[in-house]
This record gives sequence, C-alpha cells and structure tokens, in this order.
Amino acid sequence: MSVSSRRRHGRGSSSRRTQEERRSRTQARLLEATMECLVDLGWSGTSTTEVARRAGVSRGAQQHHYPTKMELVAAALEHLLEAQRLAYETAFAVLPPERRNVSGALDLLWEVFRGRPAKALMELAVAARTDDELRPLCRDLNERILQVILETFERLFPENTLPPDFVPTMLRGVYAMFVGLSIQNALDDDADGHQEAVLRQVKDVAQLIVPEQGHPTRAPMPGTVPETVEPPEPGGSPTSPIEP
Repeated sequence: MSVSSRRRHGRGSSSRRTQEERRSRTQARLLEATMECLVDLGWSGTSTTEVARRAGVSRGAQQHHYPTKMELVAAALEHLLEAQRLAYETAFAVLPPERRNVSGALDLLWEVFRGRPAKALMELAVAARTDDELRPLCRDLNERILQVILETFERLFPENTLPPDFVPTMLRGVYAMFVGLSIQNALDDDADGHQEAVLRQVKDVAQLIVPEQGHPTRAPMPGTVPETVEPPEPGGSPTSPIEP
C-alpha cells in the first residue's frame, strides 16, 4: 500500500469514527429528550416534534434516526432500562460499608424509584394499559426491572440463607409496593409523610428477615408457641422447658 493510500485509509477511518460519534451523540440527545417529555408532559403530550425541539435537532434528523414515534419510544425504553440499571449499580457501589444492610438498600431503592428514568418508565407502563401499540413494548417491563433488583440483592447479600424461591417473591412484593408508593409520591411529594412512615415500617420488618450480617432470623411459625429458655440458677446452666 502506498503512502498516499495509507493516508486516505487513515482519513477514512477517522471520518467514520467521527460520523459514528455524531450519530451516537444525536441519538443520546433524542433519547434523553424523550425521557424528559414523558416525565414533564406524559405519554399523551410526548410527540416527535417536541422531542426534536428539546434535543436541539431538526425534524429531519430525528426522522432519520427514528422514523416513527414508536421506534423512538422503543429505543428510549431500552435507554431508560439501562439508565435504571446503572442507577441501581452506581447507588449501591458508593454505599458506605456501615449502610450495606437491608435498610440502606431500601433507602437507595426508594431514591432510584423517584428518579426521572423511573418516572418515565412508570408513565410508559401506565399508558400501555390502554394503548394497543405501546403495550407489546412494555409487556416484560416489570420483569426486566425485577431482574436488576434481584441481581443487586444477590450482590449485596451473597451469604443470606433465605430459601431460593422466597427471594424473588419477596422482591416482587417490595417492587409492587414501591410502584404504588411512587405513584402516590408523584401526586403529593409525600407532603404528610405517609410514604416515609410506610418505608420506615417496611425497613423494620425487612431487618428481621435479612438482619445486619445478611443472615435471616428464625421467626416462630404461626400458631406455635416460641421456645423459651429459663434463666440459669446460681451455679447452674440454662434449662429449657422442652426436654431433649
């Protein structure tokens, strides 16, 4: 290959990289603008025209990357799920050692739920209930978010001794509760402290299930009398009401 050919080849590679970078930046602006529209204007107020305006790109550029609203929303959905995953991972990565317990995890989960990516995802989920075109895009939305939460829980509490089939169901219940709390929070911003009170009680219960060291306590089964240990007599040893 001649020197001039190598130069042309080098310029061509640089040009392609520059084009790809411009393309990625434009798409990122469009996806971020879609999230902002969903949060600020809702599904009904989100339009490709408004997204292009907020992204600072022409309508032609927007249509070049995402010809239809549904193609734009499908890409934005993946973008939001990735943002949600990064939000979980980042929040838990910077959690100080003294807060690496179930209480700290729930606090951070609640913070993530009140973030803009989570609000945009919630808007899509609610809108999909009555939108036949949007519903297929959002059908597995809950499961994908739950998978991120489950993976994060397992990284935070690798030594927990909870039954394997219990953890996903427990986290599904926590997720459903946080969805409800986040809808309430979007309406009143917890002006009366009701959501904070619920979260406080949930943390108290969660600490009984997954205490400080990541090992569950053993609660008595419903309908049974918990075993008690009598205080030791002087010079003696503890005695149990149940004979071995």
